[in-house]
Amino acid sequence: QVQLVESGGGLVQPGGSLRLSCAASVFRFDYYAIGWFRQAPGKEREGVSCSSGNGSTHYAESVKGRFTISRDNRKNRAYLQMNGLKPEDTAVYYCATSLLYYCSDEYDYWGQGTQVTVSS
Repeated sequence: QVQLVESGGGLVQPGGSLRLSCAASVFRFDYYAIGWFRQAPGKEREGVSCSSGNGSTHYAESVKGRFTISRDNRKNRAYLQMNGLKPEDTAVYYCATSLLYYCSDEYDYWGQGTQVTVSS
């Protein structure tokens, strides 16, 4: 049974920072790609970042240079460091995995999400 639990969301002012955490209960966590997604009210879910099993990382254009994905394989955790937050980053953020080595377009396992609100 794969379980993903996000934490670290909250309310932050524009320009501020948050670090999201994704705790995963999955065997061989180090082998699998982990993705971060977000969904704003009235909008479709979009991919934010992904870390593959070989450590390569990918980012949406809208967050490049501001967000950083990382992982601690010893703790079975992935992180999303978000700096320079903007109001348009407001969304529910999810982590997900497809139990594949490389980042992909299909994800089978999702966390419950954590709310990020950027507002003054």
